Amino acid sequence: MAVNAPPNTRKRSERPAPRPVDRFAGRALSIVAAPEQRHIRRPTHLEALESEAVHVMREVVATFERPVLLFSGGKDSIVLLRLAEKAFRPARFPFALLHVDTGENFPEALAFRDLRVAELGERLIVASVQDSIDQGRVTEERGPRASRNRLQTTTLLDAIALQRFDAAIGGARRDEERSRAKERILSFRDDLGQWDPKNQRPELWNLYNTAVHRGEHTRVFPLSNWTELDVWEYIQTETLEVPSIYFAHTRQVFTRDGMLYAYRPGQQLLPGETVQNQTIRYRTVGDMSCTGGVRSNATTINQIVKEITTTRITERGETRADDKTSDAAMEDRKQAGYF
Repeated sequence: MAVNAPPNTRKRSERPAPRPVDRFAGRALSIVAAPEQRHIRRPTHLEALESEAVHVMREVVATFERPVLLFSGGKDSIVLLRLAEKAFRPARFPFALLHVDTGENFPEALAFRDLRVAELGERLIVASVQDSIDQGRVTEERGPRASRNRLQTTTLLDAIALQRFDAAIGGARRDEERSRAKERILSFRDDLGQWDPKNQRPELWNLYNTAVHRGEHTRVFPLSNWTELDVWEYIQTETLEVPSIYFAHTRQVFTRDGMLYAYRPGQQLLPGETVQNQTIRYRTVGDMSCTGGVRSNATTINQIVKEITTTRITERGETRADDKTSDAAMEDRKQAGYF
């Protein structure tokens, strides 16, 4: 008679845990301790904005046939050039640069534009409002309040049509003005260059619909989610050069409608207006006829950053007369093709 084996007197809690078995290989698996959790550095606010803008530029180049980048020598387009360098260098830019010259741009901005383009060795196309006037495409305004700012819309659309550009990259930002807050990053324009804010495409999960028919084009705004402060902090971080008019300097100005305009030869004054020297700087670089300066003592980028941090008025709200002709002035111009 067989002798029964002694019962297992160990308690269940004292029994060794069964070793995991690979049922496919038929051999025991070794248990490997998990590695220590590594610290992952999150991108800074500026790095996240930069990454998004670079992604947009690369998407545009990959999906459009003839993109172009608008470069005026202003702070936003200066940032766009640095982003283009990060997106495509050491190769040449896969697009030309375009500037619409009204004939009344600030000389300092034009000089900086030419200098920066020469440094980069890129191709610059200059579309002239004066040429549009000479060809009868637009009629120049007359009088003390005359401005060529509105006329540049026709010049821009003619340049886009002539060069067959299907995407125009620019430095507009949503914080500048309420109609620009309606813009998508890719803003569709019809075959007349017009913008319909109700006929724009969704941009879910950073996916962009880049399909356009012949004659249509898209405006591209990689800086849509940036603010004026972001732009200046990026310029400071990247140690970028900017035109001298962004810093405080003494200039001949006259006061009109509460704004300080640069006086230039041929400028017609209204009764009671006088020319005086003031220490000012410019927050935005546009047409001299509609861009005002602000009183400031900021002579360094660090001082400009501190100044912008405390301001409660947008740059266009404080310095652009063309946005004050009506409550919908910017939106009306954009619907007609303005950038």
